Amino acid sequence: MDEDAPTDADVTDALPDDLNAAGYVGPYVFPNNNRRRVPGYLYLMMGVACIVAGVWAGPDAVLVNGGFIGAGVLLVVFGGYHLLAGWNLDVDERDALVAATRQVGFAVGHASAQLGWRGLRSRPTWRILLYSAEDPPLQRGLVLVDGVDGEIVAHFVEDNPEDWSVLEPRELRR
Repeated sequence: MDEDAPTDADVTDALPDDLNAAGYVGPYVFPNNNRRRVPGYLYLMMGVACIVAGVWAGPDAVLVNGGFIGAGVLLVVFGGYHLLAGWNLDVDERDALVAATRQVGFAVGHASAQLGWRGLRSRPTWRILLYSAEDPPLQRGLVLVDGVDGEIVAHFVEDNPEDWSVLEPRELRR
């Protein structure tokens, strides 16, 4: 056995500094969904190049065959989908939270935002979970806010069914 070889204790895993959120200060900017358009254009260009190469080489070519045309068609279709699904995310999480607060009809305490996508064209939609401002919260709501135009897609409000009594101090539980 080599004496200079690292042992299991010497090998560690760490996040790069740019991915470590513990030291981050400032508002987080969610990446825009329209970045899908860049690979869409690349797929379109590669697809057209494959189709042109397949047609230009002809049926007797050795290195280029009908698979080039098939791959080119698939790349063009895939690139077109990326262009159609590359919505511009005009509504950020703060705007979505404001719209959701107006919709639920109660003063909001804690809230959480998550970006998801809906439909075949992957339209960005904010999912906002809200709790009322009382301690413990008496109501909660879930609001889906369209990330493109800020319209309310759906909402649901209910009395909070969670039991928070185990979190109260002992003297208040009696």
